[in-house]
Amino acid sequence: MSGLLPRSSLTLSVLLFLLLCSCPALGKKKLYIGALFPMSGGWPGGQACLPSAQMALDLVNKRRDILPDYELELIHYDSMCDPGEATKLLYDLLYTEPIKIVLMPGCSSVSTLVAEAARMWNLIVLSYGSSSPALSNRQRFPTFFRTHPSATLHNPTRVQLFQKWKWTKIATIQQTTEVFTSTLDDLEERVKEAGIEISVRQSFLTDPAVAVKNLKRQDARIIVGLFYETEARKVFCEVYKEKLFGKKHVWFLIGWYADNWFKIKDPSINCTVEQMTEAVEGHVTTEIVMLNPETVRGASNLTSQEFLTQLMSKLGGKNSEETGGFQEAPLAYDAVWALALALNKTVGPLRAKGLRLEDFNYNNRGITAEIYRALNTSSFEGVSGHVVFDAQGSRMAWTLIEQLQGGSYKKIGYYDSTKGNLSWYGNDKWIGPGPPADQTVVIEEFRYLSQRLFVTVSVFAGFGILLGIICLTFNIYNSNVRYIQNSQPYLNNMTAVGCMMALAAIFPLGIDGLHVHKTQFPVVCQFRLWLLGLGFSLAYGSMFTKIWWVHTVFTKKEDKKDRRKHLEPWKLYATVGVLLGIDVLSLMIWQIVDPLHITVEKFTREAPKADLDVLIQPLLEHCSSQKMNTWLGVVYGYKGLLLLLGIFLAYETKSISTEKINDHRAVGMAIYNVAVLCMITAPVTMILSSQQDASFAFASLAIVFSVYITLVVLFVPKMRRLITRGEWQSDTQETMKTGSSTNNNDEEKSRQLERENKELQKIIQEKEERVSELRNQLSERQALRSRRRASTISNQNHSTPPLNVHHSDPRSLAPPPGYPAPTLEPHPVSASFANSSSLYQHDSKISRNNCHTSRLQLLYK
Repeated sequence: MSGLLPRSSLTLSVLLFLLLCSCPALGKKKLYIGALFPMSGGWPGGQACLPSAQMALDLVNKRRDILPDYELELIHYDSMCDPGEATKLLYDLLYTEPIKIVLMPGCSSVSTLVAEAARMWNLIVLSYGSSSPALSNRQRFPTFFRTHPSATLHNPTRVQLFQKWKWTKIATIQQTTEVFTSTLDDLEERVKEAGIEISVRQSFLTDPAVAVKNLKRQDARIIVGLFYETEARKVFCEVYKEKLFGKKHVWFLIGWYADNWFKIKDPSINCTVEQMTEAVEGHVTTEIVMLNPETVRGASNLTSQEFLTQLMSKLGGKNSEETGGFQEAPLAYDAVWALALALNKTVGPLRAKGLRLEDFNYNNRGITAEIYRALNTSSFEGVSGHVVFDAQGSRMAWTLIEQLQGGSYKKIGYYDSTKGNLSWYGNDKWIGPGPPADQTVVIEEFRYLSQRLFVTVSVFAGFGILLGIICLTFNIYNSNVRYIQNSQPYLNNMTAVGCMMALAAIFPLGIDGLHVHKTQFPVVCQFRLWLLGLGFSLAYGSMFTKIWWVHTVFTKKEDKKDRRKHLEPWKLYATVGVLLGIDVLSLMIWQIVDPLHITVEKFTREAPKADLDVLIQPLLEHCSSQKMNTWLGVVYGYKGLLLLLGIFLAYETKSISTEKINDHRAVGMAIYNVAVLCMITAPVTMILSSQQDASFAFASLAIVFSVYITLVVLFVPKMRRLITRGEWQSDTQETMKTGSSTNNNDEEKSRQLERENKELQKIIQEKEERVSELRNQLSERQALRSRRRASTISNQNHSTPPLNVHHSDPRSLAPPPGYPAPTLEPHPVSASFANSSSLYQHDSKISRNNCHTSRLQLLYK
């Protein structure tokens, strides 16, 4: 036996050592926390908060990196959320061993009592369920901290929403209790700093009817309501009666009501559930985020969802909705962790001062100061979110923004008060066309061109461009045909290109802010101007040049006309170039000196069709410049004069026929068409400039019709002629056919004959003078010969009767029938007079030195 005793004592020692190692609490000094958990009463938050705090204590005590030398122990009582009961329990906590290093109350009313008295015992107070703004007074509560945010934390969120939706006037209605009064005082200070006015402020004690009527009378739109859930039902029953709801109003309420608070039957109101549901629809709530929405592991190494799972297990399967303080449970959990981390942070500084946590007593301010500094600088991730305290010891947390949509609350955003960030939640946002306004709001609405109209006109413009390409190709391909050559094909090409440019201008003409950004709109404006300007110069300028040349040649005096009958094409091209150069120069000066930019025209405000408290401000974009009227006056004046001159020239040359420009009559018709349409369109589009559809339709269709008529009139007859008669016709045949086709006008023939008569009369007069002179000479010669013959006969003694010459009768000079005309020497008759049969040439033209005897009778009729 004696030999076994030492062996048994050794075994006992080993077992004792293992027991000490396996029990972490052994050898640790205890620190006691005095807590008041309301297990009953007005807010039985202790039902869930106490298990949550015990969960946190268990984890903290198991951690070796947090307070390794200490063990936290919770001494708690049921305060029943009653200040009177809390006073008795506080006395027991303070005057009963052991010493408590920290106090943890729950309700705001209890926390107010405890925090005000704790300063006398140098105790730190850390609350997990107090929201009263009054507790943020550092002068009154110098050692108070809370993980439950103050009720005033709703106010920064509300102010952010007011500023986001540009509200400058709000109204308030509150229940006259301290918590709501202090919250409203804080809100008033914050909105004043933000430049927002509280125009109406109403309060009530039990009956809100008068207050709601005053809100209606003052035309309140944005209303912040601060009252308990039971009073909320009374308020919204009166709201329904006064019709103070709908899209013209928005209500801001507290978010900790039950989700179905407006459906609960209440004998104190006389409104049905349907009426209450209609009245509360669309209201906004702000609620403190008490459970971290993100999946992160904080100081406890638990995510928020893992915490909820463990808490439900600890509650034994109780219904969370029937368990008091379930929403605040994460705050109680994080309160214990905040205290443990703060105490752990004080160990080092206290050791440096020769102090320890277990040395704390109610007279030791140094240890209290160290705990205060540690809590004041707390910052960690908890299951309720990021834990940090402001200068007043209140928790700074996220705020959840919800809206009642279709009878249920939808999350629409979050506000992070620590960073001042307002973010929308997912795809759920404000319902309806937008939030209501604090007053009748004006919504700017741009008027854009009808897309159906734009597409329809664009189709016509596209076909017109295709037609222009066909005409241009036809003209180029057949440019060697004489008939096409006589119509000046290069000018026709310019006309076709100009028409296509004018049609292309329709596309930028229909582009507005619906298609391009406002920074690109000036480019579209310039594009319109250049296409229209250059297209007009090419198309109309080439036609004007043709008609101008025809008029110039055939209206000049006879001596100058002969010098102009030979057409020089380069002069025609030079004329078009001058017209085009004038346009290019003027457009460049306009663009450089006073470039086009976007201007917005405002119209009379309109009421919307829907039942909204807004006015529509119609806006219309225009291409304009600072001196737009001056530039338009210059351009319209120059173009107008050109159009009028073209009409005059076309009228003057309508009966002229020339082979050099054989289509000038078609050109004249095209000029009539373009001039009339332009002169009508320009003023009408200026009048209709405020009606985007009508203005575009009128201008674009005028361009389309002008181009179509011009292309058809100028090119279709040429195509028809070449198709029906063929390109193989000889030049003589073409000339004859052209002559027959151009001489079918009786009036033109009459004028041509008159001109020929005048020429022939002048020629005849000259010839008569010459004949008279020749007759005189002939008479003198005959007389001389007679005298010579007489002298010869007398010398020969031969007597012959004298020759009688009658100078007055030209027929006496004619030879007898069958005898040749006598040849007179040395004065022969003029060859031009003798060869009168060759007076007319092949082209039926009469020269000044030739006279056809067959027409003498006609000329003297």
